[in-house]
Order: sequence, then C-alpha cells, then structure tokens
Amino acid sequence: MSREHGLLHQKRILEALSAESLVLGEALGTASADAPVPACPGWSLGEVVRHVGSVYRMVRRWLLDGRRPDAWQSDPDEGQSLAEFYAAARLGLLEELTAHDPETHADTWWPADRTYGFWRRRMLHETVVHRADTQQAAGQAAPVIDEDIALDGIDEALALWFGQKLPMLGLTGTRTGSVGVLTGGHSWIARAGPEELVAWRCSPEEAERADDVVSGHPQRIFLWLWGRASPSAVSVRGSRDLAAQLWALLRLATR
Repeated sequence: MSREHGLLHQKRILEALSAESLVLGEALGTASADAPVPACPGWSLGEVVRHVGSVYRMVRRWLLDGRRPDAWQSDPDEGQSLAEFYAAARLGLLEELTAHDPETHADTWWPADRTYGFWRRRMLHETVVHRADTQQAAGQAAPVIDEDIALDGIDEALALWFGQKLPMLGLTGTRTGSVGVLTGGHSWIARAGPEELVAWRCSPEEAERADDVVSGHPQRIFLWLWGRASPSAVSVRGSRDLAAQLWALLRLATR
C-alpha cells in the first residue's frame, strides 16, 4: 500500500503531476516561445519548456540506469518540434513513474528517500513551479495552485531544498536565527547560520516563537519560497532579516 511522502498521498501526487504537466505543455501553444518569463529574467517560455522536458528525460534515464546521468540538458531531435520533444518526455516520465510502486527503491539525491515516490513528488513540484512560469510568460491570469499541493511544495522547499540541497552546495547563512512559517493549518521552523541549515515541521506555538514569523495564503508562500514572488509578498513579523535570508538562500538552491 502506498504511504505518504510529504503531505500528499502518492495517488494524488501522480494525478496532479499528469494534470500539471499537461497544462505546462499547453502554454507553449498560446504565446511565442520567445515570450519572457517575468519571474526569471533571461528565461523565455520556450526555454522553460525545454528545461522541464530535459529534466523529465534525465529523471527517466536516472531511474532506468540506476545512476545520475552525466548530462541533463537536451534538445529536440532533428525535425522534432519543441512541443513534440516535451510531449514525448512527459509521456516517458509518466509511464516510468506509473509502472512502479512508489516504495520501490530508486537512486535519488536525497539520502532520506531513495524511492520512486521521491521522484513523483520532486517532479510534481518541478512542474508546478514551471507551469506558473509558462502561464505568466503567456500572459495568462495569475496561476492558481491547489492548496494541498502548495502546502506540500512548502514542505519540500524547506525540508529538501533548504535543509538538504543548500548544504550539498556548500552554502550557509550569514546570520544565525530561525524563521517560523505558518499557513493552511501547518507550521515549520527553518533555522540558518554559518554552522547549520535545518528545517522541520513543528507546532504553531513553536513556529510563533521563531525570530521571524512568515504567514499568508499557502499559494503565496509557495511562490515566495520558490522565488516566484518578491520578498515583500508575504506577511513577516519580526526584523525581517532572517526571513529575507531564507528567501535569498532558497533562491540560490532552486534557481
């Protein structure tokens, strides 16, 4: 039986990944591939689609080979359109993730979770973030992210990217202190400093005792943590310095 990875059940993750990835690809047909992505200066709509398609292909190869591929960025084959490249990568990834139980062992870059379930969840949030990018580039209305997905994306941003990826990159904070995050009935602590970067789920009372406390709607905090909203997009109680540090560190981890 499938267990939960993060805050979402695996069935929900896989269904959401299929739907979100379809919407992402459809954005390519609504605007020029050269349309800029407002939240990511220097990126275009087409470049985002190629990036996500490349990630899908890389992850599928990683799962099939059992080891990290030497390269991850790829381009459409000769005569293949970008839309065809993305659609083929999407289908291949979904087939591979669907064919295996989420508890099946898989090589990953997170020691705490070496399963197919890790990649289902990782690809969901990779897709949601970039789906928002493509919709904004296409000039569509502000992206809507389901609350349960946003909450799980907050959990992943803090536990995986802040607590795991930043140390892997050799990055630390310059100021020591904690940030509490409260939204949608869930709460977390993220603690940073020159010697540590760690985050965990906690009680609302513990989060309220942090040096800075961030609150707001789950979608807004999700976009803020993933660098798709400005530092002032959320409510912060405290000096704001530690919340600003959290935002800046996650920008480095998730760029």
